Amino acid sequence: MAQDLVSLIVHNLVTVPDAVSVDASEDNRGVRIEIRCAADDAGRIIGRGGRIINSIRTLARAAGDGGQRVEVQLIE
Repeated sequence: MAQDLVSLIVHNLVTVPDAVSVDASEDNRGVRIEIRCAADDAGRIIGRGGRIINSIRTLARAAGDGGQRVEVQLIE
């Protein structure tokens, strides 16, 4: 659920949506969502002062299952 939400948000932010990849992996600590995008779109995802990526992280945690920890990382 959180991965789908992050994917939807990121695809609507970037200029090259075909270059976006959102992968999730789960371990004993929680869920880790990794976002990969074109180099030119990284700034759009991060936002001024990191506001957009922090908002994406907050929404992903809210969409997570129960008390499970959700971590969102932008991989360049």
